[in-house]
Amino acid sequence: QQQPQAATIAFIFLLLPAYHKKQIKMKLAILASLLTSAAAFTGPQLKTNVESSTSLSMAKFKSKVQYVPCISVEDLPDPGSATSGVAGGLAICIAVDPKGSVYALGDKCPPVNQPLSFGKVNNDGTIQDPVLGTKFSLKTGDVVGEWCPSGIGKLIGGAFSPVGVPTFPVRKSKNSIEVQVDVNAKLNFEANYWSGILDAQGKADGKYY
Repeated sequence: QQQPQAATIAFIFLLLPAYHKKQIKMKLAILASLLTSAAAFTGPQLKTNVESSTSLSMAKFKSKVQYVPCISVEDLPDPGSATSGVAGGLAICIAVDPKGSVYALGDKCPPVNQPLSFGKVNNDGTIQDPVLGTKFSLKTGDVVGEWCPSGIGKLIGGAFSPVGVPTFPVRKSKNSIEVQVDVNAKLNFEANYWSGILDAQGKADGKYY
C-alpha cells in the first residue's frame, strides 16, 4: 500500500503551481524528501515483545555545548530570507527577519523533514514551511497558527501531531556566524544507531568483537 500512497502524494505535489525555475528546482528536491518520508511513515507498525538488551537512550558521549562556526558572515542572508549551514554536524537554518535580527533553528521541517531554510521569513516573527505551509516562531521554534495548512499539507499533516523545531543561540564572531550546539549530539545519535543495528543482530554484548 505504500507505493500507491507515495504516488498520490507525488501526483498532488506536481500539481502545485511553479512560477519560475528556482521554485521548480526547489520542489523537485523537496519531492524526493516527501516520497522517502511517506514510505517511512506509512504502513502498519510492527509490535514486538522482544526487549532490547542495549540501553539505546543512554548517551555514550557526555554533552558538550559550545559555540561553533556555522556560516561565514559573507553568506549571511538578506533581511527577510534564510540559508542553510552546519554546526557540530547538525543541519541549521540561519534566518534573518525583516528588521535584521538573526536566528538559528533546526533545518528540518516536521513532519517530513524538508529544508526549513527554503522557507519564507515573515514580518510576524515566523518562518514558513515552503511546502506544507506551517509557520514556526523564529524565537521559540513553536508552531504558530494552523498546522500544515497548504493543500498537500492537509493531506500529509493530518497523520501527525503538531511539533515545532529546535532553536539555538546564535552570535557573530569575527568572520563567522556561530551557533551554540551540543557538539556530541551527532556522535551520540550515530552511536545509538549502530548499537541498535548490532542489538537487532544479537551482537551488542561485546562477544561479536
